[in-house]
Amino acid sequence: MENIINPILLQNFTTESGAVYSELPLSYALFGQPLHTAPIVLVNHALTGNAQVIGENGWWNDLIGADKTIDIHKYTILAFNVPGNGVDSFLIENHQDFTARDVARLFLKGIEDLNISKLHTVIGGSVGGGIAWEMLALSPRITENLIPIATDWKSTDWLIANCYLQEQILKNSSQPIEDARIHAMLCYRSPESFKEKFNRTINENLAVFNVESWLQHHGTKLQERYQLASYKMMNQLLKTIDITRNSDDFETLLSKTDANIHIVAINSDLFFTPRENLETYTDLKKFKENVFYKEIDSVHGHDAFLIEYKQLDNLLKDIF
Repeated sequence: MENIINPILLQNFTTESGAVYSELPLSYALFGQPLHTAPIVLVNHALTGNAQVIGENGWWNDLIGADKTIDIHKYTILAFNVPGNGVDSFLIENHQDFTARDVARLFLKGIEDLNISKLHTVIGGSVGGGIAWEMLALSPRITENLIPIATDWKSTDWLIANCYLQEQILKNSSQPIEDARIHAMLCYRSPESFKEKFNRTINENLAVFNVESWLQHHGTKLQERYQLASYKMMNQLLKTIDITRNSDDFETLLSKTDANIHIVAINSDLFFTPRENLETYTDLKKFKENVFYKEIDSVHGHDAFLIEYKQLDNLLKDIF
């Protein structure tokens, strides 16, 4: 069912900023049907995710699996590790060399290396969905369906500001991963989500508010499994999503694709706001027919794409 594969070694890769990497490992995982025997679904992971989309430590087991929305009996699931996410022990120290588009280019090289000419779907949440947008802009015929979830084709000023604060914490804090994670959790959830979950209750054992002990727990947990260079790299990618940077305008780029675009927003997302997603949908609708807008109704904010599986199933089942 699952297979973490040795990395593809990509030779002589030059980033958009002009940095040259003589060799970059691109590790990936395959699940479900053997490659080239079934339609292929590419899953792009989010900031602290990886290619292990299903299985024991799979982060999207509720959506992908046997008889799930994306059924491994019917599809081949492909997932790349973003180079530098640390999972395959490969780290990138100069994270500012890279943009989200560079990673999209690397993924497209990986697809080419695997002799894949067309994907059934590219799906991703958050920064993974931003990389998916970049892939479609670079290679308009690569997929039949694009499903960007809780994301957009560009990083807004609000998002860039939050990434800037993350960068400052990662650079200056004495416990950078914990502190950056604590701040990030405030962006990933919502005030309503916190109220529903904690309601100002106190952790008697620790003599602190439950919301404080919960945030500390998330900070500590990430510190145990994540590396500073990886966090800096992924935060840099989140900040640099923009399919139009040094490129054509939005309409010119997306007029070239026949892919069905299914935008999935979250009504309480503070990070990639539904208003921004609706704007993208409205702009696309002016020149493209097969664009669809769907919204997850949840108090849980940005992270709802990892929580509201039943809604996600209802929104996506017709595609699969």
